[in-house]
Order: sequence, then C-alpha cells, then structure tokens
Amino acid sequence: MAKKRPQTKAGKSHVTNGEVPVVGAREPCPCGSGRRYKACHGRAAAHAVTELVQRPFEGLPGECDWVALRELVPAATAPLHLKGGLPDGVPSVRLATVLPMAWPALRRDDGSVLLALQNDTSSGDLSRDLADTLRRALDAEPGTPIAAQRVSADGPRLQDLLDPDADFTPAVHSGFEFWVPDAENTSPEVAASLERANAAAIPTVKLSGVPAAYWCETPEKNHLRWVMPHSEERLLDALARLHAAGSSSLGEDTRLVGSFRAHGLVVPVWDLPRTMGAEGCEKPAAAFAERLAAALDVDTPLTAEERRARGGLTNRQVTLS
Repeated sequence: MAKKRPQTKAGKSHVTNGEVPVVGAREPCPCGSGRRYKACHGRAAAHAVTELVQRPFEGLPGECDWVALRELVPAATAPLHLKGGLPDGVPSVRLATVLPMAWPALRRDDGSVLLALQNDTSSGDLSRDLADTLRRALDAEPGTPIAAQRVSADGPRLQDLLDPDADFTPAVHSGFEFWVPDAENTSPEVAASLERANAAAIPTVKLSGVPAAYWCETPEKNHLRWVMPHSEERLLDALARLHAAGSSSLGEDTRLVGSFRAHGLVVPVWDLPRTMGAEGCEKPAAAFAERLAAALDVDTPLTAEERRARGGLTNRQVTLS
C-alpha cells in the first residue's frame, strides 16, 4: 500500500500571507507545507516564467530597434534612461548587443552599467529577464560581471524600469572595442573574446532615412533587413500589393525575397547586389517607405494576382545567415 503524504495538523499551517520566496526546485517550499518547492508554490511560478511573451519589447521606445539589436546586429550600443533618473554612483546605463565572456551584464569600475541583449534567458519573458539582470547590475559592486539566474515570475519588466518618453537611439559599431575602454589593462581572456567576436561580426549599418532598417554584407551578397511595427496580416497584404504591382524592390538587381518573424514583428528582407552599400540604400528605402504607407492604407480585398503574391511571400521564410 502506498504511503500517505504527511498532513499538516489543523492550526499548524506555516503558509504565509506574504510573498513566498523563490528557491531551488527540490528544496522545501518556504511556505512550510512540507512539500518540495516545485510541487507547491514553484508550480505556478514555473508556469508563469515559461509562458512565452510574443512581443517582449512592446511599449518600449524603439521596439523595432530592440528587435533588430536582439536578432540582426552584431555590435551596437544604446543609452538607457531609467524612470526617476540614475542611482547615485551610476554615471550611465547602456544596452549592448553582447558582452565579453557572454556576461548578461557588467558593472564597470567607474560604476557604469552595460546590459547585454543577445544572451540566452531563463524564462519566456525576455523583458522580465533583462529587467532582473539590470536591477542586479545597478546594485552590484563596481568591477563586477553579472551572472545569469532564474527570474521570479512576478518581478518587474523593462517597461517598469525604463523611461517611456526617452529616445532609444542605437549606435552600430564595426567591432566590439566598446568592451574595453582601457585596452592596456584588458585581461587575456577578454582580449581573446574580443578578437573572436570581431572576426565573426557581419558588417552592418543602420540606415538613417528610415526607422529600424539595417544593411549588412555577407560573403555571397548584401541584404537589407527592415523590422516593421505593423500588424502581420496588414503588412503582408501591403507587401503583396506592391509585389504584384512590380514595386516591391529597392531598384535594379534588388529583390524582396521574403520575411521572418522576430519577437512578434515581421522583418522583410531584400537581396542586394554586392555593389550596393548602405548609402546606396537610403533613397530607394525612403521611396519604398512611401509606397508601403500608401499600400497600408488600402483596405479593398486582394486581387487574385495579389493573393498569389502574398502566398509566395508567406511561403518564403528567410533564415538569418
């Protein structure tokens, strides 16, 4: 006969009315039930932190650029502005695509904070994971890298910590030298990490005339990857109208090859000739933005030709190289 689980005597419950702390999955639950945390309060917490948030950057200034820096751009930084201003002893907070040794964040010797965007996270809410890392970095001693850890399901998100009225303006770099403001005193491990990162970085440039569009150079051809904020169905309809009309390209020898989805947004991708650099994309991209705006305003049903164009664009899912 199976043994019965010990029952807590009436009037002897240890369950608290306050917040139950997060502990290891196999540790006794802090509520005092006698069960392991994963079988008690950890069950709801685990569900909450693994539930995928489709648009983790929604509501932040520059949502499209957040997605681009997470998925497209090798080396970039952007200043972050906190609600209520910076804490004492923290001269600046900057977002970075990646940091040496894959650190989630770093409190530098001067007290400034770098927060990495492209690290793996422990939950389904990237915004909550980053906010937890940022808070720990702000409280860390100067000169301290921040390690990854499991995040509480009810912790704050970036939307709770960052100023919603501040600009978000990324700066794209040709390499990762922003890691090492003092190159002479860099450790051998960081120097080796910097060399590897620079060797692997794909040359990338942010266009200045349209938002969240990034030119990049790969060994085979150049590309333009453009993160767009419009709803997926509306955007695909508009792209299909332009494609069927022969006006979806960015000029001679360019082609809209498809799109991919990233953090709830659609990212159309164009193939470009090797001779077309970022500067050469500026005017064609601005002209396309005007054509797209007009197509987005059309709400009549798609024609048969436009439906075929839409099906072709939908079926051509682009993978990042």
